[in-house]
Amino acid sequence: MRARWTLAIAGVYGLLGVALGAFAAHGLKGTLTPMMLDVFKTGVLYQFIHTMAIIACGILLQLNLPARAQKHFFNAAVCFIIGVLCFSGSLYALALTGIHWFGPITPIGGLFFMIGWVLFIVAASNIKEGES
Repeated sequence: MRARWTLAIAGVYGLLGVALGAFAAHGLKGTLTPMMLDVFKTGVLYQFIHTMAIIACGILLQLNLPARAQKHFFNAAVCFIIGVLCFSGSLYALALTGIHWFGPITPIGGLFFMIGWVLFIVAASNIKEGES
């Protein structure tokens, strides 16, 4: 159940990443300043990077790994999911609206990304050679 949920969200994030990237390249080019377009593109980049991390977690959740590793991989995926919402979402909102109070939300997303990577490392360290 956790793997299916994780992979489904990754699929949604991947689809949205393609759509938002195309929107930035074709629909926003003449609308946003070059700086705000770069802000938007940074959101897309980080969304794609962490979509791949969510997919990795979802695949690893399907393996026969120790419960402790499974728990940490799932929690890492949750952190990546929240990170995309906060980090990329706030960059999209900032670029599209120019409202600067979205800016302080971005580091919260970055913190979730970092926590997610720490949990990924912890999960990986709970796998013994030959387990899967």
